[in-house]
Amino acid sequence: MKCGLLGGKLGHSYSPLIHSQLGTYSYELFEKTPEQLEDFLKNGDFSGLNVTIPYKKAVIPYCAELSGRAEELGAVNTIVRRSDGTLVGHNTDYFGFETMLRTSGLDVAGKKVLVLGSGGASNTAMAVLRACGANAVVISRSSENHYGNLRLHADAAVIVNTTPVGMYPNVGQAPVDLALFPALKGVLELIYNPARTQLLLDAESRGLVTCNGLMMLVAQAKESAEWFTGSAISDDVISAIHRKLKKQTENIILVGMPGCGKTTVGRLLAELTGKTFVDADEFIVSKAGKTIPEIFAQSGEAGFRALETQVIAELGKHSALVLATGGGCVTQECNYPLLHQNSTIIWLQRDIAQLPVDGRPLSQGADLSRMYALRKPLYEHFADYTVANCGEPSDTAAQILRILEENV
Repeated sequence: MKCGLLGGKLGHSYSPLIHSQLGTYSYELFEKTPEQLEDFLKNGDFSGLNVTIPYKKAVIPYCAELSGRAEELGAVNTIVRRSDGTLVGHNTDYFGFETMLRTSGLDVAGKKVLVLGSGGASNTAMAVLRACGANAVVISRSSENHYGNLRLHADAAVIVNTTPVGMYPNVGQAPVDLALFPALKGVLELIYNPARTQLLLDAESRGLVTCNGLMMLVAQAKESAEWFTGSAISDDVISAIHRKLKKQTENIILVGMPGCGKTTVGRLLAELTGKTFVDADEFIVSKAGKTIPEIFAQSGEAGFRALETQVIAELGKHSALVLATGGGCVTQECNYPLLHQNSTIIWLQRDIAQLPVDGRPLSQGADLSRMYALRKPLYEHFADYTVANCGEPSDTAAQILRILEENV
């Protein structure tokens, strides 16, 4: 059985990883242009498809039959080819969003919920929210409730973003300013890459309940797999696959004083997890074509920090990395969201007397005790967890993995 994902641009998709754990069928990515769509649906070699942007409505005319949910929502995200060659369209996004909302713990009954965007995903979210008793309102550029009159909705309790604003690779953007919503309790984000969009980072900073779209993606895939195979799959697999996928894709970021062992421990973590190791300072050297002492000599610390932020912005977009950062990256607040968007951040601590200074421009001749005193609150701010690296690096790496296993 050959299945896959049909869409426009699919390089960021996690769907093959998810479906590999749901059945024995093969699962491929089918990137098609609008001009290729008709021929693929009529003559393509597939048994089942998931459908994503921009084809959830475009595939409907090619389906001989729609399930009740697909017909109700006017969108198809799952297609099954019957034995006679005809196509049946289903919608599993409803179950996906329903699962996401339930696992978030947010109670929307009787509450105002703003749904950003007016596309197919918005229709699905609205249907689920109304079924849960929410006062759901669509916000779009051209509707009665638009981005220019958001102050009319200051009583909103929950925001659901169904737009692509903030999605990889165009990270760092948010569709609305959360300061406009003093009664807000939570934000649901259908985007899952990055794990924390700017909207979710803003919500986290306000102590709100947050959830990205990964749970929805896994849940809808589970129901899709049931249509593909014709067999029921326990809902228990949803949380298990979600947790496994999060561990596989999330970055591990190491911060700490120069010489605290970030590179050594980072390489060990990469070996143990199968993630790709990157040393930020080595990346900077490669990008600049100069050593770090040369960069400092020619451009000063300000020039180095600007280049460092460029590198962190580039690397922070990626997934499944172990990244050893430079000791002073925490001195630039703008680096925090760039690192945090896809990562768990670990602060490696080591006794100051054990810190080497050779080849480190800011450490040579510096008062390391004073440097540490200045940076300590910054490391605390950046870090999700703190680990002492005072013994064998392998023991430190093992401790980090235990923390991640227990908490991620």
